[in-house]
Amino acid sequence: MEFNINPVAFSIFGIDIMWYAILITTGIILGLYFVSKLADYKNLDKEMPSDLLLWVLVPAILGARLYYVIFSWDYYSKNPSEIIMIRNGGLAIYGGLLTAFLITYIYSKKKKIPFLTILDIFAPGIALGQAIGRWGNFINKEAYGRATDLPWAIIIDGQKVHPTFLYESLGDFVIFIVLYNLCKKNRNKEGTIISLYFILYGILRFFVEGLRTDSLYFLGMRVSQLVSLVLVVIGVVICIKNKKLNNK
Repeated sequence: MEFNINPVAFSIFGIDIMWYAILITTGIILGLYFVSKLADYKNLDKEMPSDLLLWVLVPAILGARLYYVIFSWDYYSKNPSEIIMIRNGGLAIYGGLLTAFLITYIYSKKKKIPFLTILDIFAPGIALGQAIGRWGNFINKEAYGRATDLPWAIIIDGQKVHPTFLYESLGDFVIFIVLYNLCKKNRNKEGTIISLYFILYGILRFFVEGLRTDSLYFLGMRVSQLVSLVLVVIGVVICIKNKKLNNK
């Protein structure tokens, strides 16, 4: 299957508005909607998620950019003017998530809300946002996989390749459904939902990353696969800790 979609959705006063930005924004808005509903289920202030988003959004974008630049330093050291050119591409989801978690921790201390409780209600929204945002990679013809003859392959530059954006998008949507329904039940130990997100997304991203051709590398290893493994370990540790608390 070959698709040719203009990455530019429309222009305003000569400024191109990209489909990627529209999809990311849509993912954030829909994710925030469901997070706000979960905050209500958990008897938290429904305005808290939108308040936190104002804290997180800009630092997360900067963190996503910094992460990408650090692990692509061979290029940016020779083209330093490109470092601030975010519109040219180069954002890494893991960099954004790590920064968002740090800001959320600071926010939780300031507002005196348990850190893991906040992460629990945000986890499903994060998964939904990722599921929608990955379609921006499809339109941009980026983040695709290696060559394949599978019937659902997409054609990039005349070559049939794995639609890795689709694999991750579908996986993220399933993770959203599972986590959202679990979180609504209100019977979960603090940290259960975010730990499941770490485990499920870590496993999904590890295998999807293994198919991609544009991975960032560190010491010959795919950075995203290493981070995925760390997330899985953290998720398992939280689950074990909660199980021990249940047995006391």
